[in-house]
Amino acid sequence: MTDQPTESSPGAYAEAGVSIEAADRAIDLMKGWVDKARRPEVIGGLGGFAGLFDATALKGYESPLLATSTDGVGTKVQIAQLMDVHDTIGFDLVGMVVDDLVVCGAEPLFMTDYIACGRVVPERIAAIVKGIAEACVVAGCALIGGETAEHPGLLDPDDYDVAGATTGVVEASKLLGPGRVRPGDVVIAMEASGLHSNGYSLVRHVLLQQAGWAVDRQVDDFGRTLGEELLEPTRIYAKACLDLADRTETHAMSHVTGGGLAANLERVLPAEVSVRLDRSTWTPQPVFDVVRRVGSVSQPDLEATLNCGVGMVSLTAPDSVDTAIAVLAGHGIRAWVAGEVRLDDDHGGRVLLEGQHPGW
Repeated sequence: MTDQPTESSPGAYAEAGVSIEAADRAIDLMKGWVDKARRPEVIGGLGGFAGLFDATALKGYESPLLATSTDGVGTKVQIAQLMDVHDTIGFDLVGMVVDDLVVCGAEPLFMTDYIACGRVVPERIAAIVKGIAEACVVAGCALIGGETAEHPGLLDPDDYDVAGATTGVVEASKLLGPGRVRPGDVVIAMEASGLHSNGYSLVRHVLLQQAGWAVDRQVDDFGRTLGEELLEPTRIYAKACLDLADRTETHAMSHVTGGGLAANLERVLPAEVSVRLDRSTWTPQPVFDVVRRVGSVSQPDLEATLNCGVGMVSLTAPDSVDTAIAVLAGHGIRAWVAGEVRLDDDHGGRVLLEGQHPGW
């Protein structure tokens, strides 16, 4: 007969470092937050093997195209761990996946998450899920499932990483992308909230390792501590961009993530055009200049790694520009004309940055 675990013998799994009890407690704590991130199409709740979404909601489309995106937040999770603040990293996760969807005009419908940790601390897991759920509400999508995996021996007890995937839908006739871009289109830049979730390996190397700054260091340029600045959540553009696509003649959009502004904008350009961007039209937030100065980082390296103050761009017909900027302002997003699309056989498919940021 197999021996059963007792109070003094919690069981082999627990002795190996995995606590089923802690996982159950985490689920209880997160249920309320997940319930807040629902849409009418969601069927059931937590506890099933799969999340369910009523696809009859797509019957109103003539030719629906499903879009999907998956991503994580990279080494920004280390800042959350150093700060012991875990309820904002979810905004970074949701922003990374839903705003990759909306660039093609797709509405994000639902999302799932994955949290890997060295040890399940229920309150910490619940805080992470709280942020994800709140961000899903901002994005207009449902959080319909997820997984928390405890990996003792692989991750340190207080380490974790997060990833997520989302699915959305767009009417085929409204699909945005390179095929719709035309010479004369205007580049509308949308302000970032800060670093967002890319380039943190460079930022940590410069400020935490080379300069030796601690996360609780007060930085006058930021008006707050270094950690507070670095933990600033990613701005979520989903609802604003969907509104923009609906109310203006916008032909393409680009989410500015890893690789910076130019490289991401080039992903939505047809081969026969180029874009010229004027740096003098905006001043990046102080954090970008601090990284540049403290680390002696060249401007090309900076622009190839960080968003430099622009989190999303649209390529919009000239006669829709005023409406576009007003629509974005209505969603609390500052936007401006940063450049234009030109017919260009010599530099086709490329983005050329000109001028200089004020004060740089």
